[in-house]
Amino acid sequence: MPDATEFSRRWVAAWNAHDLEAVLVHFHDDIVFSSPLAAQLFPETGGVVRGKEALRAYWGEGLKRLPDLHFTVEAVYAGVETIVINFRNQRGGLANEVLVFDGDRVRTGHGTYLQDA
Repeated sequence: MPDATEFSRRWVAAWNAHDLEAVLVHFHDDIVFSSPLAAQLFPETGGVVRGKEALRAYWGEGLKRLPDLHFTVEAVYAGVETIVINFRNQRGGLANEVLVFDGDRVRTGHGTYLQDA
């Protein structure tokens, strides 16, 4: 598993450069990624994106719709085969990327978002 801090630096740099291929290089071809935003953009997925090509389509559409996308890492958490990146988006909203690794690449991931109380 990669070092959590170093991974988060590469992750945020790739997103902020809008370099989708640099983001995707960290994911297995058979990645399973869940996100409520995926359900909004691609309702047929039920929020679960399967495979790198589908993830490329989802994130590519997101980048197209959000040309001002920018993330700021707030905190990074390391667990057993897991890294959680807590970040703010361009609107100041808090979110987490929960990434479960198999070796040096992500096998499963989850986009999670702060809910209003």
